[in-house]
Amino acid sequence: MADVPGHPEPSRPEWFAAFLADRGTRKPSGHTLKAYCQDFDAIATLIVGADTDDLSRMSLGDITTDSMRTAFAQYAETHEAASIQRCWSTWNVLCTFLYTSELIAANPMPLVGRPKRAKTLPKALPTVSVAALLATLSSDAEPRRRSDWIDRDRALILTGLLAGLRADELLRANVGDLGRSDDGAVIHVRGKDRRIPIEPVIVEVLERYLDSRAARFPAIAKQRSPGGGLAAWSPAAPLFVGGDGEGISRGILQYRVLRAFRRAGIDADRARGALVHGLRHTFATELANSDVSVYTLMKLLGHESMVTSQRYVTAAGTETRSAVAQNKLYGLLADDR
Repeated sequence: MADVPGHPEPSRPEWFAAFLADRGTRKPSGHTLKAYCQDFDAIATLIVGADTDDLSRMSLGDITTDSMRTAFAQYAETHEAASIQRCWSTWNVLCTFLYTSELIAANPMPLVGRPKRAKTLPKALPTVSVAALLATLSSDAEPRRRSDWIDRDRALILTGLLAGLRADELLRANVGDLGRSDDGAVIHVRGKDRRIPIEPVIVEVLERYLDSRAARFPAIAKQRSPGGGLAAWSPAAPLFVGGDGEGISRGILQYRVLRAFRRAGIDADRARGALVHGLRHTFATELANSDVSVYTLMKLLGHESMVTSQRYVTAAGTETRSAVAQNKLYGLLADDR
């Protein structure tokens, strides 16, 4: 199957290639496209037979309510709820495309069972945890390990925390995606296309990092400007790089955030599995606490639906209610009873 080292990529039907081409106009990340292929392969293999890499044998006629129910029942025997939910979503999007393209008579997926999505609220870092994280990033003048790069890690974390970028968006960002304005700058986020304003202090942090990068990799930097900063780099250069000067990998990105959490003593305060996304949750919740509209949240976060953004408003409302409950004036009412 796909993504298995040494195993050839399976052949897939032309109609699935047409689906990927259609999704490609939305500029999905490589991670998303890979997930589409994995989810397709998993179900298609159960339908055409597990002993073949020729998934092109799967025909549009194989997509029926019964075949999908049977395949998903088998898939559910060996996969967790989150994986089943994602796979179901992939096939629902695929079948919707095939139906609207008049290639199948109906989308069978609404009749195929799936696990209920847990109604959890996004967990933001508490204010004291954010303060501890920022203090750690500010106090580290000297690296403790050879792999430490304080200026880079500070720029990474503050961009995630104060611009709310996803991990994929940080990985894909180029130097040219930063544009100056009269009162600061904006980051052009590619993929789920949007422009996020950032304050001058973040620009300073990013330029300090880029100057440290030029010192580390003088042969790579395009020293077009004696002043350094953004102007010293090609617009096409990756914004964040690893220890080899090449674009940073997902693993290194997440590990550097995890290491910062641990050094600040706040690792227990994040939601399970949330590293860069924990920074994004915090960005969004702070905006919601500041009474930013759901529409503005949706635009800043790159959500396709206001329903997703509304979860942050709900989480902010929970924190607001908790704060109100601490008001000492309520004690006067209790004393007056």
